[in-house]
Amino acid sequence: MELSVVMPCLNEAETVETCVRKTIGFFEDSGIDGEVVIADNGSTDGSQQLARDAGARVVPVVDKGYGNALMGGIRSARGRYVAMGDADDSYDFTTLGPFLDELRDGADLVMGNRFKGGIADGAMPPLHRYLGNPVLSFVGRLFFGSKIGDFHCGLRAFDKEAIMRLGLQTGGMEFASEMVVKATLQGYDIREVPTTLSPDGRTRAPHLNTWRDGWRHLRFLMLYSPRWLFLIPGLVFMMLGLVAGVALSTGPVTVGDIAFDVDTLVGASAALVIGFQAVLFALLTKVYAMQEGFLPHDRRVQKVIDWWSLERGLLLGGLLAAAGLAGLVASLLHWRVNSFGELDPRHSLRIVVPAATALVMSFQAIFASLFVSILGIRRRQHPPLTDPAEEAAGVVDAAAHKVARDEAEKAARAEKAAETDAKTDVNTDVNTDVNTDAKTDAKTGVKTDAKVTAAKAGATASEDGDEDGR
Repeated sequence: MELSVVMPCLNEAETVETCVRKTIGFFEDSGIDGEVVIADNGSTDGSQQLARDAGARVVPVVDKGYGNALMGGIRSARGRYVAMGDADDSYDFTTLGPFLDELRDGADLVMGNRFKGGIADGAMPPLHRYLGNPVLSFVGRLFFGSKIGDFHCGLRAFDKEAIMRLGLQTGGMEFASEMVVKATLQGYDIREVPTTLSPDGRTRAPHLNTWRDGWRHLRFLMLYSPRWLFLIPGLVFMMLGLVAGVALSTGPVTVGDIAFDVDTLVGASAALVIGFQAVLFALLTKVYAMQEGFLPHDRRVQKVIDWWSLERGLLLGGLLAAAGLAGLVASLLHWRVNSFGELDPRHSLRIVVPAATALVMSFQAIFASLFVSILGIRRRQHPPLTDPAEEAAGVVDAAAHKVARDEAEKAARAEKAAETDAKTDVNTDVNTDVNTDAKTDAKTGVKTDAKVTAAKAGATASEDGDEDGR
């Protein structure tokens, strides 16, 4: 089968039959070997039977949610290619031809673009049309380098095998973003087709919740991009904190009528610490996501991990700790000069704050190094004793030995069976000879006895005749 069209369904009795009939009509008009799969998420309005009567195959999906319903339908699809779209009649399934053409041409994922194809009046709320979808699509392009203009278009088609390899996991509306993000990170061939969005045919409210589902999309985009979630903000904070701290550690800084002093120095120290911690979180998140398969392997990150060993991390932390302790000693000497009395904060804080900052960063570096090493235990523990080629050769040799052993056992059994047959033949011959001799002897005995009897009878007759003659 070439194409399966999967539609998630939850109480779509008003429109599901129309969507199914349109899709089947498209199959017949285009000569496509296809099917319609309704991934039912627990409808209570009879949508299932309406879909079956229209010619669809209904697949029940127990786990609730847009993503769960779609994944249930995709797994059950029998076609090489799969198209997905809502069962609310907002998308025209008779326009799937360009999607299928792109898939036949080698595309892995073909996205619809509603902003290029047209959005009918009343088909999309203004908040979604002018803010939600454009902003989230921009964030997706910025974070992941994608060229897709409409991240959340519900009408799309893809190669089933390629999409199944992505290991999609989200169960809600963010499933739409997850598919595009993971396909982009894996370097898939992704293309766009202009798509028209029409007002849906339902009288009830849609399942989509503007703020909840919008936040879930944004949250997913951030969590799958440690670079934008941690690294870039962390570097910005670090640079601002470092520049401001160095400038203020020697004295006040005046910009126009505004004077920056030790209070700003404390803030700069906090920014430096927060930024450093965010950079470390970016590294830790990336390492964990790479090992668990959430994100693809990154050679640049791998180089950093290989360079930043536990020993180097401990050394860096030790140097920062030494600098911090030196600063604290300097502050104690400064206090001693003042006879351990009251100090001017504008002078003392310029020594204490950098020292405390260095101490805090030293422990962060040490703890991060330990944690990275813990994450790497599973990768480096118990290395294989042989490479795959040697292991395969061993398997082949073992199989050859087994075949040779089986042949030897078979030959031994055949030889034993031959010996047994030979003994049986000898016994049979002996028994036959014995029986034959016995039979011969018996016959001979009978004949001899008969002759003796006859002779005796003859002699008796002669004697009787002689007596009669006499």
